[in-house]
Amino acid sequence: MADRVRPVLSTARFGLTDDRADVELRAAGWWNDGGPVRGVEPMLTAFSRSPDPDLALRGIDRLRESVGRSWDTLDLALRDDVTLRGRLIAVLGASTALSDFLVANPDEWHDLHDTEPPDLLAAVDGLTGPEAVRALRQAYRARLMEIAADDLGHLVEPTLYAPAFEDVTARLTDLAEEALRAALVVAHAEIDGRDAQLAVIAMGKCGGRELNYVSDVDVVFVGEGNLDIATRLASRMMTVAGSACFEVDAALRPEGKAGALVRTLDGHAAYYKRWARTWEFQALLKARPVAGDVELGERYLDVVRPMVWTAADRDGFVADVQQMRRRVEDHVPADLVNRELKLGRGGLRDVEFAVQLLQLVHGRSDERLRLGSTTSALTALGAGGYVGRADAAALGESYRFLRTLEHRLQLQKLRRTHLFPDESNLGDLRWLARAAGVRPDGGRAEEQVLLSEFRRHSNRVRRLHEKLFYRPLLDAVAKVPTEALRLTTVEAAARLGALGFTSPEGALHHIQALTSGVSRRAAIQGALLPVILDLLAHTPDPDGGLLSYRKMSEALATTPWYLRLLRDEGAVVERLAQLLGLSKLVPDMLARAPEVLRLLAHTDELAGRDPAEVATSLRNAVGRHRDLIGAVTAARSLRRHELARVACADLLGLMETTAVCNALSSVWVAVLQSALAAAEREKSVEAGGWPKANIAIIGMGRLGGHELGYGSDADVMFVCEPVPGVSDDEAVKFASAVAEAMRRQLGAPSQDPALEVDVDLRPQGRQGPLVRTLDSYVAYYRRWGEIWEAQALLRADFVAGDDRLGARFLESVNEIRYPAGGLDATAVREIRRIKARVETERLPRGADPTTHTKLGRGGLADIEWTVQLLQMQHAYEEPSLRTTRTLDGLVAAVDVGLITAEDAEELRSAWVLATSVRNAATLVRGKPTDQVPTSGRELAAVANALGYPRDADPGEFLDSYRRTTRRTRAVVERIFYA
Repeated sequence: MADRVRPVLSTARFGLTDDRADVELRAAGWWNDGGPVRGVEPMLTAFSRSPDPDLALRGIDRLRESVGRSWDTLDLALRDDVTLRGRLIAVLGASTALSDFLVANPDEWHDLHDTEPPDLLAAVDGLTGPEAVRALRQAYRARLMEIAADDLGHLVEPTLYAPAFEDVTARLTDLAEEALRAALVVAHAEIDGRDAQLAVIAMGKCGGRELNYVSDVDVVFVGEGNLDIATRLASRMMTVAGSACFEVDAALRPEGKAGALVRTLDGHAAYYKRWARTWEFQALLKARPVAGDVELGERYLDVVRPMVWTAADRDGFVADVQQMRRRVEDHVPADLVNRELKLGRGGLRDVEFAVQLLQLVHGRSDERLRLGSTTSALTALGAGGYVGRADAAALGESYRFLRTLEHRLQLQKLRRTHLFPDESNLGDLRWLARAAGVRPDGGRAEEQVLLSEFRRHSNRVRRLHEKLFYRPLLDAVAKVPTEALRLTTVEAAARLGALGFTSPEGALHHIQALTSGVSRRAAIQGALLPVILDLLAHTPDPDGGLLSYRKMSEALATTPWYLRLLRDEGAVVERLAQLLGLSKLVPDMLARAPEVLRLLAHTDELAGRDPAEVATSLRNAVGRHRDLIGAVTAARSLRRHELARVACADLLGLMETTAVCNALSSVWVAVLQSALAAAEREKSVEAGGWPKANIAIIGMGRLGGHELGYGSDADVMFVCEPVPGVSDDEAVKFASAVAEAMRRQLGAPSQDPALEVDVDLRPQGRQGPLVRTLDSYVAYYRRWGEIWEAQALLRADFVAGDDRLGARFLESVNEIRYPAGGLDATAVREIRRIKARVETERLPRGADPTTHTKLGRGGLADIEWTVQLLQMQHAYEEPSLRTTRTLDGLVAAVDVGLITAEDAEELRSAWVLATSVRNAATLVRGKPTDQVPTSGRELAAVANALGYPRDADPGEFLDSYRRTTRRTRAVVERIFYA
């Protein structure tokens, strides 16, 4: 039987897609017309596993030309030695820089085979100047190549040993230390240093034994004796190492680049005792002598170590660290923030900052945490109970993953980079995935898997970073008996105090109450509270916020979805914490309307609901209840929901002030409509089954102007007319019974904000009848009405009941509120006199007239009375002025030329500001108020609620309010008192 013919294979089978692959393989003697030469398929398979097979083959081709006649030796070694094959092909496929090095130094391939790597100190022995730099550069690069080969070889030949991440960084650090010592040897050979002692202290990643392939090596120098000579030695060492190996950075020294390069031990001690900032002690965590005078270096550590472990006692320590973290994030360009492996959100700095902060706090009493390596410290934190073991393991895994990506990116060209490839760059993503050992999975290509893993690890890092900062406190409170705490109650209280809690003991008590026990609820609270505490620490009232959170959690303990919602929806937690730390009123409303919590995750649903649709839904829901008590109970529930929704949207800055007022007014109107309908039904049954009067409710004041706030009552008047066959007296009696029942039920004591229906603006005030017929109203106003009552009617608007009756009422009172010919001088003087009396008599005793939103100078009364005076003077001839809304009246006044646009804008801005402040102050204090807080946390909370940055001086808000109202008062003086 004839020999079976071998099929012709394509180079693409081995991942070689470059047009030159066939030529390069033939030149190497590995390919013929039928495909691969016998015996080389294992090698070609190794190429297919390389990060970039084409790049690796190109490197082999260049190396073949460079070694010349020695190619046969290298070829045979590659065929026979799995270790060499894996190491060399991996390096060539991962790093163009190391490929260039091998081509320029072809004999160096032996270092990957069976030759001892070069010793850097031996390489520079007896050499100085450029010759020493060249020798050191070549020896350093050869050693770096050997480390990379060990690091990557298993990717190409899976049987090779895969070193741990920590092993690689430790070897890179050892190499850097050896390079520093070799550079110092060269400096000593060039400079007579017998009169000086110099110690080189490694900082940063070198100090922590966790260097990258391409890192600046941070150092600090300590000298004794002749400091001029020591400085020359240090400077020359930096130059040699920088020219041959890596940049040596001494910017972490006292006073930074502006400070002396070399200081004495006493000079260092004096600086750190007196001048050092928090971040400098954080940097000293990793300080370690690595070159020069060993004894001097150890004495340096004896001086600075005690200072490091007391840094957390400094005032503002946590704030300093948090501010530094924010500053690092702020420096990342917005378009790169999601690709920055080192500085971006969820990047390496998030891990390092969190770990270092925990070390500085708890390493004071636990020496096991005094470690330079991030991963070692993280493991120690987990083992000591300061961080949950699962969290420590997860964060360590993600940190190693991100550092591995960083290593591979830097190896490619031996350049310092931390930028993850753009997701549209599939080629770079594929290369990085293969270099990091990421393989296709579940039908997804390796680049898709890499992108998914990168996002997963980044998100995990950010989430755990937020949690880690507080985990020690939670473990101490929630899991370990008090008597066995490593972190004592005193230390925990001090920690909370540093975060801004004014009553740390009280905060600890709340935490204990929320996390005690072994229930699932306690476990979820244990996971949530670190984030809650972090977020509350950034609000004006962390203590009040934590108390509110505890009360809400206890109130909703049996609500099954409550904790799941907080755990699974990050936006809900963030927004809830902001609300809890701002307002005393909102937490109580949310506890009684918990369904609003779900809306916190959805901005459109929270802030975008149409008030008309809300009112319709409320009326329909209440209408299903036939009895008054059931109807009012349903109305209260729905109003509670809407109040909570609007308040949340308002405090979160998602609704304009006018929209807030309109929404609050609309829901009040819907409640009145529903309650009136229910009361009419009930009283009609009592009256024999049919109503004896048509009833209309006229909104007055802010209700009539659709300008209600959170603390506003509903000012109304009731008007009725008898149905056919019924006398006026019977109609009034029936309508009065309806109104009384409705007011009584709405005003009944409740945990909800009051539903007070105020009828004091009716004719004759409290002495007058609750309900009148339309004719009675008209007769009263024509005969007895005073100027202030005519002014009050400017805000009268139909809100509930019989719409035709309401329309006739409004038409009938137009002659009163818009008097023909306007006002005479006597009437104008009377209005001014009444306003002056109001300012004098109604401003609460002790109230500051510059900060009272309603009656203060430039406040709401000033603006509203000004608009109302213009209406009473000119609305009889200018129909556009006939509006119950203050801001609409201002617009109309400008349109008809009564005031300038500039003056109107001053009045409008002040009205919106005063209304916003009044609403915010009510939400912050938890009860109606017209006074702007002038100091303390309430002022900070009001300012924050109005959009002032958390770290801004709240006094700036107060000054701005007073400036605005002063300008407004000047306009009022000019228009109202003209």
